[in-house]
Amino acid sequence: MPVTRTPDGVDIAWYDLADETGAGRGGRPVLLCHATGFHGHVWLPTAERLGAAGFHCYSFDERGHGESGRPADGDFAWTGFATDALAVIEAAGLGGRRPLAAGWSCGGALLLLAEQRMPATFRSLYLFEPVVPPIEWSTPPFDMPAENPLAAGARRRREVFPTRQAAYDNYASKPPLERAAREALRAYVDFGFDDLPDGTVRLKCRGEDEAAVYNNGMRHSAFANLPSVACPVTISCGSSTDAFGPDAIGAMVDRLPHGRAEVLPGLTHFAPLEDPAALAAGIINAFTAA
Repeated sequence: MPVTRTPDGVDIAWYDLADETGAGRGGRPVLLCHATGFHGHVWLPTAERLGAAGFHCYSFDERGHGESGRPADGDFAWTGFATDALAVIEAAGLGGRRPLAAGWSCGGALLLLAEQRMPATFRSLYLFEPVVPPIEWSTPPFDMPAENPLAAGARRRREVFPTRQAAYDNYASKPPLERAAREALRAYVDFGFDDLPDGTVRLKCRGEDEAAVYNNGMRHSAFANLPSVACPVTISCGSSTDAFGPDAIGAMVDRLPHGRAEVLPGLTHFAPLEDPAALAAGIINAFTAA
């Protein structure tokens, strides 16, 4: 497992998914960025399909997630996730090659923040429901509540299970992951837990860290700086989402020089887990002409 250290001292684990899927080696590079609370391996089912279409996929665990370290000061400002992505691009030898990139939720927002910080980093972006509130905020402080409602849920989330199978069965039985494809949910569980000395397993993304991520999710400047993103950007959403739906992604696309919107029928904010094939098809379509 390669690890790279960011300029602010956080160790970030990253993955060459072509090695793990056996598909796509030598193809066009694509960086895949996950949502809050997940990790880089949730992209495996999507990466298999992208690899079969000639794309060489990479992913990483954002700070505080998976095998990556957490910031020593506990600061989960989303600019740090952009720093993680840029560090991985250099470590993977993709600097200057203008890779493609796809991101889900927080992963979509961090890609915009990375491109805004270092223009022409990416050739094209595919963003599924990026957390980019359509509000003209460009500098702190923001007039926002200190606590995001999702943060309380993160703190209450069960972290320890007797086994990975017990965790899988729990998630598969109730929202929001009961609709997840088996292969995607299995990847989340298999790579998302640490083995404890007593034989139980515990989530790698701890509740307090996840809560801190949520509390910073509305406190970045990606929306205000969308006009500076010159590369082609596809922003998609699920037709059944309760998060960033057609109106929200339309507001983002309207500010992009080269943006387009896409709605995936019947899917929710968790589409990358619900239907990896549909998401891969959207990414392939967006990147084929890029």
